[in-house]
Amino acid sequence: MSPYCKRLGLHRNYSSEPEKKPQTPESDVPSPKGLKPLKSNVVKALAQLTPHENIYTIPNFLTLTRLIAAPVVGYLVLNDAHAWALGLFAYAGITDLVDGWIARKWNLQTVVGTIIDPLADKILMTVLTVTLAMQGMLPVWLAFIILGRDVGLGISAIYYRWISLPPPKTFGRYWDFSLPSAEVRPTTISKWNTALQLGLIGATTAMPLIPFELGATMTGFQYLVAATTIWSGASYVYSKDAVKILNQKDEKKEDTKK
Repeated sequence: MSPYCKRLGLHRNYSSEPEKKPQTPESDVPSPKGLKPLKSNVVKALAQLTPHENIYTIPNFLTLTRLIAAPVVGYLVLNDAHAWALGLFAYAGITDLVDGWIARKWNLQTVVGTIIDPLADKILMTVLTVTLAMQGMLPVWLAFIILGRDVGLGISAIYYRWISLPPPKTFGRYWDFSLPSAEVRPTTISKWNTALQLGLIGATTAMPLIPFELGATMTGFQYLVAATTIWSGASYVYSKDAVKILNQKDEKKEDTKK
C-alpha cells in the first residue's frame, strides 16, 4: 500500500483465511433419526382423528351366531342329519330378520353390520351350496353360477374396502371394521335373488324329509334362481348406488344439515 493511502486511512486488513459465515447450531437441524418419532406421532394422530363406531351391538352378535352356525349346518348335511340341518337353517333365517328389525328399531345400524350381515348369509349359502352339490341334491352347474357370482362380489368388496380406507392404509386398519370406509347397498333384484336362493336351499335341504315327489317344481325353481343370480350380479356392475364411499367430507355435510 502506498504512503498516500496510509495517510488518508484507506487501508484494509487482508487475510489468507476465508471469511467465516455464521452457522446454524446443530441442535436446530433435525437428524434423520429424529424424524422417525415425529412420523410415528403423526400416524397416531391421524388414526385418532379417524371416526370409530360401536360394533358391539345385539344385531352384530346375532349375525356372529349365524357365521358360527354355517359350518355346523354343512357338517349336518354331509352326515345326512337333514332335520337338524333344516332346524339350524331356520334359526339362521329367523335371526337374519330379527337382527335387522332390532337395528332399525333402536338405531343400532352400523357400517360393519352392512358388511358382515350379507357376509353371514353368503357363507351359509356357500356352505350349503357346496355340501348339497356334493350330496347330489343340487345341480353342479347351478352351484357354479351361485358361487361364481359370490366370488366376483367378494373380490369387489376387497377392492372397495382398500380404496376407501382412510389413511394411513395398513393391514391392521384394513381389518378394523370399526373404521367405516364403504357402505354396500343391495340392489332390488339382489334382495329378490337372496330370498329365492334361501328358499331353494331350504327346500332342497328339506327334500329328504318330504314324503312326496317335487322333481318338476324343483327344476323350475332352479332355473329361476339361476336367472336371478346372473341378473343380480350384473346389477352391482351397472348400478351407481350399490356402493357408497364414506369420507370425512360426507360426514361434515351431514353434521351441518343436523
